[in-house]
Amino acid sequence: MAEAAPSGAGSIRLSGPAEEGPITIRGGVGGITFQLEELMGGAQKLDDLAGSLAELEVEVRRIWEDLIPFQNLPRWSGTVALNAVGESERRIQAVRTELQRLSSDVRACKHEYEVAEWLAGAERSVGMVSPGEIYGSLANFATNRAADDKTAETIVGMLGLEAADVKRRAENHPRIWDALEQDGAVGREVAVQQEETFQVELDASPVGLLERIRQIDARGAGFIEVIEVNNGGERTYVVVVPGTQPAHAGGGGDNPFDEVGILEAMVYSSEDMNVAALRALQAAGAEHGAPVVAVGYSQGGIHAMNMAADPRFLRDYDLRYVLTAGSPVAGIIPAAGVQSLHLEHRGDWVPGADGAPNPDTRDRVTVSLGQAPRAAEGEGGIGPGHTLSTYQDGARLVAASTDPSLVGSTAALGAVLGAGGTATATRFSLTRTKAPARDLHAADARRQERGYAGR
Repeated sequence: MAEAAPSGAGSIRLSGPAEEGPITIRGGVGGITFQLEELMGGAQKLDDLAGSLAELEVEVRRIWEDLIPFQNLPRWSGTVALNAVGESERRIQAVRTELQRLSSDVRACKHEYEVAEWLAGAERSVGMVSPGEIYGSLANFATNRAADDKTAETIVGMLGLEAADVKRRAENHPRIWDALEQDGAVGREVAVQQEETFQVELDASPVGLLERIRQIDARGAGFIEVIEVNNGGERTYVVVVPGTQPAHAGGGGDNPFDEVGILEAMVYSSEDMNVAALRALQAAGAEHGAPVVAVGYSQGGIHAMNMAADPRFLRDYDLRYVLTAGSPVAGIIPAAGVQSLHLEHRGDWVPGADGAPNPDTRDRVTVSLGQAPRAAEGEGGIGPGHTLSTYQDGARLVAASTDPSLVGSTAALGAVLGAGGTATATRFSLTRTKAPARDLHAADARRQERGYAGR
């Protein structure tokens, strides 16, 4: 790991994003945010200890003052005792001062990191990038003939089109929501139909979970899968969500995973898809409060992360882990305690389409992949870096990594699912209902639910 120390941080050192061959790891127990959290916890303990020493200093000083009248006694009984107590006070003071200095360095380090993060965001918003990033983007374009993640992230951020900002603007203009709903882009219920249930040999690693996406894609358009896993007597469920399945007419049809599904996921927080996932889990026999893992590729990863941020979904099920591949999810903040692993390829512009890097937190690990992209037959429609095959290759690199953040993240996944083995898979077909006729009273009711005061 690269190390860096802010200018005011003294001897405090933080490890930057870890690099292992073609992958870079951000977040998790090796991430800067977690390091700072640990350091701040230590700084608080240092402050507490310094406070105790300050109280002890006062007490030792009182004892020293009480001994002053005895300094004229024989040296072995008066002066020696006075000097010994005075020396103790000086040593306690020196230790207290050093503890306070260390605590101050830690807090200065945290402050400078926060300032650096803010400046990086400000630079990104005006299109400022480092020479190294420009060179890397040009190299990626020469290799893949497509924009990379950093290019997309910079352009979207510079234009102020981050998903969170777009959603906020739309929410502040109810007419936009009404138009979207009337056009069938959002607000259409997703019907859930159980199709088949069968036994599978589940590979519960990230590679194996991404393979389930390939399998349901092969089944046809509009399918999701719920897998029941027996992990040491506890029934755990995996919700598998595919990527975008382009529609011939440009989207807005029956398949909720068409191009319009991206809008529904990024701007509408997957409200209808989350309800569909809940219904699928219930139909698959998942009991209330059962542990759940959500897995998604591209658009499916946005839906998967939105489940982790939806209070309604979390009231019914204990979503513990989310795996995404090639998904722009920076603006989605999951509930506390939900762990997530995000695979993003440097040659793939899609993860950068939200205009911001994923947050660096203890429970959230982002892997930037740099291996040569690979496309199986039928893949690569929007660039070789965005293929499921490329992300499965990246997942293999994750499995072989010894980085503490990745080891911790994959161990958390293993704790939920176990080693895999025989599991029960149930597939569901999802269908958008027809766009409803315009109902002004219903539109007003929806605005009130969202907290709108008027048109």
